[in-house]
Amino acid sequence: MLLHHQFIRMARRHRSRMAIVDRVTNRRLTYGRALVASLLLSERMRSFDEGFVGIMLPNSAPSILAIVATLLSGRIPVLINFSTGAAQNVQYAQQKCGFRTVLTARVLLEKLKCPAMPGMVFMEDVAQSVSFVSKLRGALRASRSAEHLLDRVAGGMPDDTAVMLFTSGSESEPKAVPLSHNNIVANIRGVSQYWPYSEQDIVLANLPYFHVFGLTLNLWLPLYYGMTIVPFANPLDFKGVCEAVREERVVYVGGTPSFLSGYLEASQPGDFSSVRMVLTGGDKCPEMLRQGYRRKHNLELHEGYGTTETSPIISVNVPGASKPGSGGRPLPNVAVRIEDFDTGDDCPVGKTGKILVSGPCVMSGYFDDLEQTSLSLRKGWYDTGDMGWMDEEGYLWLAGRLKRFVKIHGEMVSLVRVEDVLRKCLPEDVACCVVELPDALRGAQIIAAVTHPVDERAVLQAMAKELTNLQLPRRFVIVQALDRLGSGKVDIRAVTNRVRAVLVGESS
Repeated sequence: MLLHHQFIRMARRHRSRMAIVDRVTNRRLTYGRALVASLLLSERMRSFDEGFVGIMLPNSAPSILAIVATLLSGRIPVLINFSTGAAQNVQYAQQKCGFRTVLTARVLLEKLKCPAMPGMVFMEDVAQSVSFVSKLRGALRASRSAEHLLDRVAGGMPDDTAVMLFTSGSESEPKAVPLSHNNIVANIRGVSQYWPYSEQDIVLANLPYFHVFGLTLNLWLPLYYGMTIVPFANPLDFKGVCEAVREERVVYVGGTPSFLSGYLEASQPGDFSSVRMVLTGGDKCPEMLRQGYRRKHNLELHEGYGTTETSPIISVNVPGASKPGSGGRPLPNVAVRIEDFDTGDDCPVGKTGKILVSGPCVMSGYFDDLEQTSLSLRKGWYDTGDMGWMDEEGYLWLAGRLKRFVKIHGEMVSLVRVEDVLRKCLPEDVACCVVELPDALRGAQIIAAVTHPVDERAVLQAMAKELTNLQLPRRFVIVQALDRLGSGKVDIRAVTNRVRAVLVGESS
């Protein structure tokens, strides 16, 4: 199954159904009109170099059409993160994947204060270049049968690359991840066996498409089933998102805990009355956030777990099968193995080890990075780099990134565990992040980055009820804010650098 071919089938089957409701550009496109627009754009894109085409656009009707049209033209979209260092990320993607053309918009560059760069093609110019005659021809072409259209757009095989994404880079340099049509379709089908999706559903597309969570669940899943997408360019416009959910009668909402926290605070009772499912992932979901949605909107937050390399969902909690705090149960077409860190054997129920994943949603390997591929893919299993354990009912519980475990006096300490306890012991208005810095005597020291001054002694005394002395932070450092990635996840590298800068300043 090719994703762009499935879009054509849905567009011909549901010509009059609303496909895209873009409140920012004030465009409402039926599936019939979306098909015409994507075919026209794909014709324009045939003049681009073959192979990869960069796309740097916020969630919108143009970005949806651009991604679909790229595949229709026989090219592969490379989705570029513009939320942090747009110009740098464009150059990095071009160099890593060896392409020139980047489809973007002048209005976006102005907002980002990003200069125009070699290879950029602007959507404003592309739209103006389409003549009235071309539009008529496009409409006539789109009126043909699905079979006729499928024979005249780019084909391919299910294992061909459908998109190039980049890992978040929260702990190291971003890695290029090629996901195939089969990877994404397998994830959609696996998720669909747990969730009762309907063609009539309306999906809020607030998660950026350069993030795999947004790409699969906010773009391809609704297009795969012929649903309506409500793209929202700025997920941090909390009030605007809540208005969109209320006025467009959105059924599905997803987001990281930081996004969902903002929506909760900005919303009014009744704003989420149409919502049937709220999925959260990317970071640990605080219990206070769950309680907030229960009280204000009578909604349960369902936590899931996934990675870019797995397209993304590995496991998920769903209505009727949920354990709050866990990552849920693996999808039916996904196998999860917990491997002992020291022996490589399978861990028994309840024991923490490395999380390994196998299934059709797993990538074939990192792009042009044989070394990292060989480290991450072993004997048919993908090593997520995360630690966790399975309970007796098959629910997956996360203990944090392996890189977020530190060895202090020979004991392995989970920074995520320390962070969870710290968060419970802080006032509600104080955000925190726990980081590691070297220590000559102990091997490592735990530092708590907090956004406001706190009573450190009282906080440590409260934490000591759940943690050992080795697990307690050695220092509290006040930072102005916790840096975040475009997905809403905390940027661990950036926060660590902030902490290091504060400590260096104190010692100078």
